[in-house]
Amino acid sequence: MEGVAFSLRDSLEIFRELGAAIERIRLGGGGARSRLWRQIQADVYGQPVEILEADEGAAFGAAILAGVGAGAWSSVDEACGATIRVAEMIEPGRQSTETLDRNYEAYKQLYSLLRPAMDIGGV
Repeated sequence: MEGVAFSLRDSLEIFRELGAAIERIRLGGGGARSRLWRQIQADVYGQPVEILEADEGAAFGAAILAGVGAGAWSSVDEACGATIRVAEMIEPGRQSTETLDRNYEAYKQLYSLLRPAMDIGGV
């Protein structure tokens, strides 16, 4: 689970390198129901993660877009402001984050060393 979270952290690091500010991390889907998975992600990212009240994900987003299209809200931002609420915020554990930061550095080194072995057939 930590390896998957490290891979997701790679994506966050790419966004940061491109100058994008990561203000919030929100988790959704079936995996977000696991308290352990939520805590691992908060610890690996070193910042709080949020769980929303509405866990329907894509269907909820489609309903928001439909509401904007039907004129219930003037914009997607307005609709999101009116409907999206955080149900729970999971704070990272300081000690866990420190350990996982060291493990993330090892993960990055191993990944770069093993990547050529995984590049089969130039794919």
